[in-house]
Amino acid sequence: MKDYDHVILWIDYFNKNLKRRHGRRVKRDQAVSDPTVQDLAEAAKAAGLEFSDQEINSGARFPRRSFVKSGYVMVAKKEGVKKSQMIDAVAEKLLQKKNRQKAGK
Repeated sequence: MKDYDHVILWIDYFNKNLKRRHGRRVKRDQAVSDPTVQDLAEAAKAAGLEFSDQEINSGARFPRRSFVKSGYVMVAKKEGVKKSQMIDAVAEKLLQKKNRQKAGK
């Protein structure tokens, strides 16, 4: 049954190595290389999105690439905030995190 109170954010939305037709939803310069479910969860928390540990699924398969294990985070919808806005906010936090990691190395 469809859940209208949550939005699913797949890892594939933010993967720089994927083409748009394979599931990437952000521009290439906003995407990161091979993000993990943990990276996605941390970025979603940093973007102010709410979810519990039970709403993180690291073994799920993205429908367009069902032959590869992917993963997602199911976040609660916010009043007046579109899914695309949530995706952009998470992409920004992911990119900031990856840039901090590069600077630290």
